[in-house]
Amino acid sequence: MTDYEREKIYELRMQGLGYKAIGNILGLTRDAVRSFCKRNNLNGNGEVVSLNVEVMKEENLLCLHCGRLMKPKEKGRPRKFCSEECRRIWWKNNQDKRNENDTAIYNYNCLHCGKEFSIYGNKKRKFCSHDCYIKYRFWKDGEDEI
Repeated sequence: MTDYEREKIYELRMQGLGYKAIGNILGLTRDAVRSFCKRNNLNGNGEVVSLNVEVMKEENLLCLHCGRLMKPKEKGRPRKFCSEECRRIWWKNNQDKRNENDTAIYNYNCLHCGKEFSIYGNKKRKFCSHDCYIKYRFWKDGEDEI
C-alpha cells in the first residue's frame, strides 16, 4: 500500500465512508482497507470515526501530523507528535500557530555581504546564511570562487 493510498483511506474514513466504498474508490480489497483502519484506530461506524478522531486529537492520543495512535506518557507534558520528523514537518506547515515573542526578533547586518537580516531567538548570529559564513571564513579577498 502506498503513502497516497494511506492518506486517501484516512481522508475518506473521516468523511464517513465504509471499508467497501473506500476499497472500490482506491481499487483495494475491503479486507486491506479494514486491516489498515484497525491498525490505525479508524475502525467502527464510519460516522462515529470522524468524531472519535477529533476527540483523540484533543486528548493528545493521536499524532497531529500523521494521525498515528500514541501511548500517553505517565509523567510530564503530553506528547503531540509520534516522532521528531512529524514534529518538524507539522511546524514547517503550520508556522502561523507559533507564538513569537516580539522581543526575541533581532536585526543584524551580515559580516560578509552586508545585507540586513532578522532572526528569531538567536542573539549571536553574525551571518545571513551558511554560504556567507563559509565565504567569510575560508575565502580571502581576491580569490576566485569555485
